Amino acid sequence: MGTENPGRPGFPARPASLPFAAAPQTATPFSSTGPVAGSEPPSFRPTAMPPPPQASSLFSSSGPPVRPGVPGFRPAPPGTFNDPSVPPPQPPSANAPPAAGTFLRFPPPPFSSSGQVPPQQRAPFVGPPPIQQSGSQPPSFPSPPQPQTPFVQMGSPPQSISPAPMGSNVPPPTPTHQPPFPGYARMQQPPPAHSSFPPSQGNYGPPPPPVSSPFLPQPGGYAPSPAVAAPLGMQPPGSGPPIGGIQGLAEDFNSLTVQTRPGTMDPLFDSSELPRPLDGDVEPKNLDAMYPMNCHPRYLRLTTSAVPSSQSLASRWHLPLGAVVCPLAEPPEGEELSVVSFAPASVVRCRRCRTYVNPYMTFTEAGRKFRCNVCTLLNDVPSEYYAQLDATGKRVDLDQRPELTKGTVEFVAPAEYMVRPPMPPVYFFLIDVSISAVRSGMIQIVAETIKSCLDELPGFPRTQIGFATFDSTIHFYNMKSSLTQPQMLVVSDLDDVFVPLPDDLLVNLSESRSVVETFLDSLPSMFQDNANVESAFGPALKAVFMVMSQLGGKLLIFQNTLPSLGVGRLKLRGDDSRVYGTDKEHVLRLPEDPFYKQMAAEFSKFQISTNVYAFSDKYTDIASLGTLAKYTAGQVYYYPAFQSAIHGEKLRHELRRDLTRETAWEAVMRIRCAKGVRFTTYHGNFMLRSTDLLALPAVDCDKAFAMQLSLEETLLTTQTMYFQVALLYPSTILEDILLHP
Repeated sequence: MGTENPGRPGFPARPASLPFAAAPQTATPFSSTGPVAGSEPPSFRPTAMPPPPQASSLFSSSGPPVRPGVPGFRPAPPGTFNDPSVPPPQPPSANAPPAAGTFLRFPPPPFSSSGQVPPQQRAPFVGPPPIQQSGSQPPSFPSPPQPQTPFVQMGSPPQSISPAPMGSNVPPPTPTHQPPFPGYARMQQPPPAHSSFPPSQGNYGPPPPPVSSPFLPQPGGYAPSPAVAAPLGMQPPGSGPPIGGIQGLAEDFNSLTVQTRPGTMDPLFDSSELPRPLDGDVEPKNLDAMYPMNCHPRYLRLTTSAVPSSQSLASRWHLPLGAVVCPLAEPPEGEELSVVSFAPASVVRCRRCRTYVNPYMTFTEAGRKFRCNVCTLLNDVPSEYYAQLDATGKRVDLDQRPELTKGTVEFVAPAEYMVRPPMPPVYFFLIDVSISAVRSGMIQIVAETIKSCLDELPGFPRTQIGFATFDSTIHFYNMKSSLTQPQMLVVSDLDDVFVPLPDDLLVNLSESRSVVETFLDSLPSMFQDNANVESAFGPALKAVFMVMSQLGGKLLIFQNTLPSLGVGRLKLRGDDSRVYGTDKEHVLRLPEDPFYKQMAAEFSKFQISTNVYAFSDKYTDIASLGTLAKYTAGQVYYYPAFQSAIHGEKLRHELRRDLTRETAWEAVMRIRCAKGVRFTTYHGNFMLRSTDLLALPAVDCDKAFAMQLSLEETLLTTQTMYFQVALLYPSTILEDILLHP
């Protein structure tokens, strides 16, 4: 293959056309001082690397062109290839001929001693890429100059072998390359299946699929460069090689299609169901409007909007999974709780999981059966509750059944749900009258607030009320309606506490209203000169339990001095500043005496709830006193260093709220959930009677309970989870069941 040498003006140019097809060429740069680029030691004969299919002509800055090799010629295996503008060599063929022939050596060109050819002097070559090698390796093959002879194709390819498809993953040449040599005609890229160029010299087979090498090219290395899917013919000079990798990727993407249902043109999914971003991250609708059959979030709210579908996902969830329940929360503004009565029949519920009827139960078999949404059991519909189904499968009396359309309803249960007849609401006040309580002004504010709330106490006219005070002794008050003023009864024996008048210490408020008001007016002045610094809180607590054990109710404790006499006395363990900031500090948060926890268990057993109001200018063992409220569904109000001028208004507001808010007595609560999940841990003030039954002697609209959820199954098979909270409590006349499905 001939060319024009820019260093020699008299060099003859190649004719415009040749009678034979020219073979691809490989150019090897040379250095003026270094060895021949692309040569290697004579002792190296790699057998795993077959030769390229065709020999190519080598160019130099001086000297005649080189005659192409013969079919037996075996060139050196390709070395490191660093030119991105030239396609890499094709991978060797499996049926390549054995190594034969001689290697040629050419005189070095008159270049600089840098050992590298300037990139501007390299023309775009055709065929296998050039080979570069370290400049420190000496040439090892003779290279006598050869006279210029016309190129003749050696042999013809077999007819059964088709050239490789076009394609390349080499980026196109940069604009800095020189134009093609004179004498080369621009040729169009032949189609893959009908190439006019021979794929190989002689009877060579087609090359195997290109295999990319994981090693980077380095000078002097023998690893071949990554192969490209270009045909083994001549590329048109001056044009970039085809980008086979990008074309293949584009073809892969063009072949992707959305399948349709067999026999139809409908897609397998609805495009409207795909998630889309929201405008300004705002929910498109209100949750109450989206799920009208769910209860309001103020009654029951889950910690997350979804439940993990597997235990492995739940272990990586790292979020508290559970629910917060406020069973007696005030209804939203403008809404009222619907009351449903099933009389004369009983409440409709599932016979296996005992879930109450709710909007998510489905009716089948013309309305004669309903399927439980929690355990999926098919139950019979009671004859008193039967109704036909319309064309949509819903009951015809759906609009007349609030329990089938609303998430929160109140059921009137029959007498079989009652353990004992409903007890009247009882309020008993246990007040500390030691010297610190008198000086702080607590007694006067408490007496005034109780008197202002007598007309608003729930349960009128059955409400009962009682009072007791304590310092180093216990004081009971007889407020019988036949008396004009209360009578004080003092118990000084703290080791053997007894109740002097068991029947007259709790009185009906409507009958003894005048006596109660007289007592509240005289209470602040009754102990204004009291100098007693002791507190017999433990014995007083046992005496109050004897009074309230028959009826139950709510006990309000106003404690100002640390208990120091009798059973339940506490130590002043918080004054030791050396304990704070050490490993022993957590001991101060634990109850010191188990007496108060034992009393709390007895209170809960007899349906007595305890609220503790703690006032003190010194250390108060809230960890021990708070146990009374923790296990009796009560509450602790703490006023450190109480002064009536500063904290009086706060005390009035909280005490008034405690006495007038809606309260359910002798209540029990249970939460049911669908199959596959269960509640394992409960948080709040209550006594846990069984694994899932919460005993609440008194619960009001401000009480909330938290529950942690766990997965029982490895993988959940249902897409929807159902939860139902049932609160059973007696009203003043009947017994109600509050449901929150």
